[in-house]
Amino acid sequence: MTVPIVLIHGIRVSRTMWNPVMARITSNPIKAIDLPGHGLRRGESFTMEGAVAAVAGAIDEVGGRALVAGLSLGGYVAIATAERFPGRVAGLVPMGCTALPDHAHLRFYRRAAALAARNPEVANRISALGFTVALPRTVGRAVMTGGFSCEVMPAAVEAVAAHDQLAALAAYPGRVWLVNGSRDPFRVNEREFLGACRQGRLIVVPRRGHVGLLVETARLARLLGDFAEELREPLETVATPSRAPAAPIPLPTGPAADKLSSADHRTPRP
Repeated sequence: MTVPIVLIHGIRVSRTMWNPVMARITSNPIKAIDLPGHGLRRGESFTMEGAVAAVAGAIDEVGGRALVAGLSLGGYVAIATAERFPGRVAGLVPMGCTALPDHAHLRFYRRAAALAARNPEVANRISALGFTVALPRTVGRAVMTGGFSCEVMPAAVEAVAAHDQLAALAAYPGRVWLVNGSRDPFRVNEREFLGACRQGRLIVVPRRGHVGLLVETARLARLLGDFAEELREPLETVATPSRAPAAPIPLPTGPAADKLSSADHRTPRP
C-alpha cells in the first residue's frame, strides 16, 4: 500500500515552500500544511501542541498514517508529532533541525526572533529579500507565495526550546532519516540526534546550507519517495547494518564536509 506524505514548513513561511518538491512527487498522496500563526493561519497563536494537532489532522486527511517530513521548525514539529502519535507516523524525516536549544546558535535565534516581532512587516520584507537572494527564482517564488509571519517567531522559538527533542526521538519506535545541508549551522548536534534514534539514518547534502536544502527539489523528492517505498515493507525486513552501532559518525570538516554522506545507526535497547 502506498504511504502518503505530509510536509511541514519552516518558521515564518508557509506550506507553499514545498510546492516545487510536491510537483515532482506523483506516486504518493501528499499534503503540505500551514502551522498555526503561518500562511492561511496567520494571526493564530503558535504552540507546539497546536502545531502537532495540525499535523495529526493532516495525517488523518491522507488516510491515518503517513511519512512526516519537515524543514527547520517543521522538522522539530515533525519530531514532536512522532512522539505524540507514533502509530500514525509511518516514518520521520527531520531536515535542518539537529541543534539543541542550549546551543549558542539558538540563543542568538531567540534574540533575532524578538527583534523581528517588534516590527514584523519590516522583518517580512527583509525575509522576502533574503529568500530572493538565496534561492533560485522558482523556489524563491514558492516560498514567498504564502507570505511571511515574522510576528510568530518568538512563540515558535520558545516552543522548540521547551521541547525535549532527544527524548522524543528516543520514544519513537519508527524509522528516522535526518537530513542536513553540509553547511547548515543547525547540524551542530546531529550526532546526538542520530544516537537518540532507534532506527536512524543521517544524510548530509553537500554544499547546502539551512534554506539551501530547498534548492534540491529533485533530490528531496527522490529521497521522500524512496523512504515512502521502503516503509511499505515491515520494519523487520529492513536490513540492519552489520557494523557495530556504537559511536555516531564524526562531523566532517574542510572539503570532506561537502561530500554527500550517510550513516545508519541503531541504538541498542535493553
